Amino acid sequence: MVTFGKRLKESQIQEWKGYYMDYKFMKKKVNQFKQQIDTGTQDHTYVLKGFSRILDDQIEKVVLFLLQQQGLLGQRLSSLGEQRNAVSQEEESFKICDLEQGYRQVGQDLLRLLCFLEMNAIGIRKILKKIDKHFGYKFTDYYVKTRSNHPYSQLQQVLKQVGIGAVAGSVSYNLAELQDHQGDSMVDSINAAVKRLSNSTSFLDFLGKHAFIILEDSPSLEDPVSEEKFHFVSLLLNLVNAFLYMVNTYIVVPTADSYSISLGAAATVCGVVIGSMAVAQLFSSVYFSAWSNRSYLKPLLFSSIVLLAGNILYALAYDMKSIVVLLLGRLLCGLGSARVINRRYISDCVPLKLRMKASAGFVSASALGMACGPALACLFQTHFKICNLTFNEATLPGWFMALTWLVFLLLLLIYFKEPEREIKENVLSPEGPSSFCTLEENLMAPFLVKCKTKTAYEEESCDEDGPKEDQKPVTSIISAYQLLSPSVKVQLFVYFMLKYAMEILLAESSVITTYYFVWQTSAVAIFLACLGLTVLPVNVIVGHYLSNKFEERKILLASEIMLCIGILLSFHIIVPYSVPQYVASALITFVSAEVLEGVNLSLLSRVMSSRLSRGTFNGGLLSTEAGTLARVIADGTITVSGFLPERWLLNVTLLPSLLVCLSSIIATTFTYNYLY
Repeated sequence: MVTFGKRLKESQIQEWKGYYMDYKFMKKKVNQFKQQIDTGTQDHTYVLKGFSRILDDQIEKVVLFLLQQQGLLGQRLSSLGEQRNAVSQEEESFKICDLEQGYRQVGQDLLRLLCFLEMNAIGIRKILKKIDKHFGYKFTDYYVKTRSNHPYSQLQQVLKQVGIGAVAGSVSYNLAELQDHQGDSMVDSINAAVKRLSNSTSFLDFLGKHAFIILEDSPSLEDPVSEEKFHFVSLLLNLVNAFLYMVNTYIVVPTADSYSISLGAAATVCGVVIGSMAVAQLFSSVYFSAWSNRSYLKPLLFSSIVLLAGNILYALAYDMKSIVVLLLGRLLCGLGSARVINRRYISDCVPLKLRMKASAGFVSASALGMACGPALACLFQTHFKICNLTFNEATLPGWFMALTWLVFLLLLLIYFKEPEREIKENVLSPEGPSSFCTLEENLMAPFLVKCKTKTAYEEESCDEDGPKEDQKPVTSIISAYQLLSPSVKVQLFVYFMLKYAMEILLAESSVITTYYFVWQTSAVAIFLACLGLTVLPVNVIVGHYLSNKFEERKILLASEIMLCIGILLSFHIIVPYSVPQYVASALITFVSAEVLEGVNLSLLSRVMSSRLSRGTFNGGLLSTEAGTLARVIADGTITVSGFLPERWLLNVTLLPSLLVCLSSIIATTFTYNYLY
């Protein structure tokens, strides 16, 4: 294989070789310091200061070269601007091609510089992880805390590419102007490269992060999914599946308490009714993830059949007067959860340029389903019988969803196209926060690094120093857990916390509002639908505004605090409980959880091992299991609280939410600097 040094030589920028961070030298120093600590010749304080100085020198070398190159690019842009202003209207048609070529050459060099910068940024992150691993204490926490907030921070220059955005903006603007605002692959590549190195994002990108499709660190030369093989109708059916499943989940929430009462159970058994679906999903996520290694159509067909049967049982439970049949129906619905397949299909079968849109579509479909479920329940305010089968507000959600899944099953059989099965482990992302630059093939080929050769930069494209087989997908949930660093575990805990708080809010809403405010089913349904409809507007605000002004870790911590405030405001203490208090606290809690979910999953994808981007036990499965477990425990909390007086239900269920939220805030502060 071609080594990294040879690739640089072939790219005709061999003179840049001396300006890269000397990763081989840094690894050697790590081993030397470790040896000194093991033998007792030096203490940790010496290592902290000594290695910090060495890393400072390496970063300074990169930054000074970066500033030099930025200056050269700025001079060329200034010269091109003067030429453009000097061109008369008569000469414009003759000169425009020369000007466009000039800007494209600057853009090409800018892309090379961005690749240079990103490789060094990855190298810094890797060496920080390595020294933490070998020394057994928090060097990253110390280094980031003492370097990142300094007014003359050189670390910011590398990891946040301070200043280079102006050059990128000038090239993009002028190319767009010269081409009359038509799309240009050069502009797209520059924008994608800058976005990876900065906080810059958009509504589409931010929304797509909620899908949590973990992708590889190092891209290949071409998109592994060709547009010729991409089948849009199959993707559309995949998104419809995600939408219908969320409708199925939340359509029963407004009536679960009254349905339980009609079968002779307590109102708080609604927690078991709602949560039984999540219990089954804990298991279905695993076998569907494994099944999707071989097929997409078959598990989707199986999912639809199981959901069809589950909803029929849910509806029949009323006439059979059996709470057991009701729960069995909901368990079957949970066993039909194919959300893991929905994510996997987007990751494996959608071309790179459409993948972020598809991810955003998956999240939008899920959010719309969350809102439509309760809204549909509001429409089923009727009562009649056909052939001794009762159709009312309790059973109609089951009958309606059964019919819907039957229609969807037929559509799958007719229109879904099973993609060609290829052994494809390198799933890529043009937006991945720690991936190399995605350029046109003629630009990026000389600059990419693969982990098939032993070079000084081997770890820039691999998770660790281990052999190639150590980079294969994990084969068990235990192996996956062993790959989780403290910062990843904390972020999974944060995800657990926000799902727990949301489930407590949504699942007990019908019981709480009936007890305190005597709301009818229609009022509860409208309230829940309005909460669900806030998802997209909130993500517009965060994606367009907040995420471009603040670091994700800051938004994360602020969202956790706001969620904690929302939970505190929900408690019923002394004063009479009012509708404004409940609605305001619920809105703060739900919106904060939605904001938190986006940044939490984005940070998770950044700090999680790339070995968890593929295979059965992938990061998407881990996050799904964490969120599902949170829902199970939350629904169980509601049910257990039913043994206490009803007036205690609200405070008793909110107290665990508050404690878990406070714990997540504390845990986040301890790993805050590892999210840099």
